Amino acid sequence: MITINNLKKAFGKTIACDIPEFTINDGDILGLVGNNGAGKTTLFRMILDLLKPDEGIISFILPSPLGEGLGGEAINPAESEEWKDQTGAYVDEGFLIDFLTPEEYFAFLGKVNNLSQEEVDEILKPYERLASDEIFGQKKLIRNLSAGNKQKVGIIAALFMTPKLVILDEPFNFLDPSSQNVLKHVLTNYAKENHATLLISSHNLAHTIDISSRIALLEKGRIIRDLPNEAGSAKTELENYFETEAEG
Repeated sequence: MITINNLKKAFGKTIACDIPEFTINDGDILGLVGNNGAGKTTLFRMILDLLKPDEGIISFILPSPLGEGLGGEAINPAESEEWKDQTGAYVDEGFLIDFLTPEEYFAFLGKVNNLSQEEVDEILKPYERLASDEIFGQKKLIRNLSAGNKQKVGIIAALFMTPKLVILDEPFNFLDPSSQNVLKHVLTNYAKENHATLLISSHNLAHTIDISSRIALLEKGRIIRDLPNEAGSAKTELENYFETEAEG
């Protein structure tokens, strides 16, 4: 669970985030949608302690390692490292070590997590369809991969250690239609099998509606709608909003 209270961030006179109160529940697949400049990436960076808020508090209540609900005590990510073991994220290419090949990169992730190469290979097996013979065995450095394949490496890395909280900024960007559909299945299956909480921002409204159990609509740093999305129930309201915005 993540709770947000009085969270504010501005860049000069531009308000990037102004959220009085918001709760992300354990097990939510929360889609963040909004036009450019709505504040989606800023919010993610503050949750990940990559950007300091001007005001306010973000608190994590971590799931129990034994899978018995929430662990109890609230943790401020700016004041504790404990949350990092249960969090995976991909926001941009800066999260990658681009002078390695994908094989070297995942071997490195394995070593820092005390995993054997056999264990690394086993972890990567469920993502073979997403990789689609375009990432591994190419003898290419990550920096020389296409934008879509870099995106795939980053997403797989975010899921690599089976975190309970996953944060992905625009994960459908740069992916071809087939890969986008595979990714939707990967993310929904991952959330279900691991009872994980997923936070996903996207300009692709259709894909966001397809996979999210809940959708937050942002406008100029503020959450103006918090919509349940059972069986795509948020679709009409979101489409009406963006149609009105386009006409305006």
